[in-house]
Amino acid sequence: MQKWIMSGLFFVACALALALMFTLPGKEEVAEEAKPTMPEVTLDAAAAEATLKASCITCHGDQLQGGAGPALQQVGGHMDTNALFSVITKGRKGMPAFKDQLKPDEIANLALYLSEKK
Repeated sequence: MQKWIMSGLFFVACALALALMFTLPGKEEVAEEAKPTMPEVTLDAAAAEATLKASCITCHGDQLQGGAGPALQQVGGHMDTNALFSVITKGRKGMPAFKDQLKPDEIANLALYLSEKK
């Protein structure tokens, strides 16, 4: 009787392993999810400044001089547009993610605007 129980448990474990093997995402899929893709937008400086005032000045200061967050006055000198888009979308360290508060086009426009701050 114990052999039948052990054989049944082994069969269930193998079936579960096969199911997980074919349903879990691969490394490439996980890496693609972790790296958001920036949509193509043209810079609208007025909209970017409005987004900055609504979402960023609390931590980064009204002149981007820094405060609770780092200064962004020359952020374009050491981060490119895609890196800025990723940080704004996903957040980093103490910075929250803005993917739920801002549309991807708004984030892309803000990233373009900040990338010109050199």
